[in-house]
Amino acid sequence: MISVEEARNNILSALSSVSTETISLHTASGRVLAEDIMARRTQPPSDMSAMDGYAVKISDLTKIPVTLTVIGEAPAGGSYDATLQSGQAVRIFTGGPVPNGADTIVIQENTSRDGDSVTIEEGTEKGRFIRKAGIDFKEGGKGLSAGKTLTPRDIGLLAAMNIPWVTVRRKPVIALLSTGDELVRPGEPVGPNQIISSNALLVSAMVEMAGGMPIDLGIAQDNEQSLRHMAEGAKSADLLVTLGGASVGDHDLVQTVLGKEGLNIDFWRIAMRPGKPLMFGDLNGTPMLGMPGNPVSSVVCSYIFLYPAIDALSGRSPRKTLVSPAILSHDIKENDQREDYQRAKIIGEKDGLPLVELFSNQDSSLLSALSAANCFLKRAPFAPALKKGSQVSIIPLDEGYPRC
Repeated sequence: MISVEEARNNILSALSSVSTETISLHTASGRVLAEDIMARRTQPPSDMSAMDGYAVKISDLTKIPVTLTVIGEAPAGGSYDATLQSGQAVRIFTGGPVPNGADTIVIQENTSRDGDSVTIEEGTEKGRFIRKAGIDFKEGGKGLSAGKTLTPRDIGLLAAMNIPWVTVRRKPVIALLSTGDELVRPGEPVGPNQIISSNALLVSAMVEMAGGMPIDLGIAQDNEQSLRHMAEGAKSADLLVTLGGASVGDHDLVQTVLGKEGLNIDFWRIAMRPGKPLMFGDLNGTPMLGMPGNPVSSVVCSYIFLYPAIDALSGRSPRKTLVSPAILSHDIKENDQREDYQRAKIIGEKDGLPLVELFSNQDSSLLSALSAANCFLKRAPFAPALKKGSQVSIIPLDEGYPRC
């Protein structure tokens, strides 16, 4: 068995970024930039007022109050094109360009207006409430770098830079292949010895959350012909993920059958719980991640291995598993030689940290406990027994984990 870190490194070193596509800014949120973005304009394009008020010369404000002659207006989207002289003021609005000759904005709350005259009733400093040209960004300057996952905030920046289209990495295509005679799809007739296939839908949702495009190849029966035929559908995928069929049972055919089809195994079996029989290899040029059939194992392996793999395919830095400190609400036993990821729930707070409670049954097939959990308690190999109140490490399972 190899360590979790070694397995992660092996997977990531075998993957490269997918190809690119150019898309409208309207659909770019969540996508990964494939190239640096340079601004196509300067923002603001000239000195602008940050407030409603009057554009004046600071030299006219040496004695307060002072009355000035209002000679025009500078609204947003308009301008006052003459040069401001001493003793004059221009009525200006937020976003209005500062007239030539003006160097300060006096907000309207500090003035009183009488026809074409305005009295400045409170002083201010030079340059107050003026947004200088290019203070946000300048034409030709770099706005965003390649590898950035675009947030709604980034979309606003790109729009302001006059960027209507962006070149991004296409969404990696992740082919999901379930295996096992015991599986049927939700809603189909269920035989006396069968169970509902939940893994494909579960992992598919995680793939979408991580920025990939899942393709469900279906359920391969436990025979060579079915598995070989259904695996054909992964030829155009960027990554094949098999669900089940990766352990040592007589009916676990993935290694045997796909080995005949060209599967080259990099590693099989990891010192972790759950997820020990994880497999990684290459099937005729398509990377293949073989995950265990138990749902909890699939979720843990998706967090630890599949999410970073999708990052690497998407052209961004692979994420690290988010680990946070927490406090135990009860005693726990020592751990064995495998890195352990136990289902747990945050039940409160103690000393400023989350208070966590492990589920009493850690069987890796229990979907009810998995659904109720909001964190994994991560334990290192050979971790000692711990008492109530001890500090531990948890992996939050909130929906924001895949990044924003």
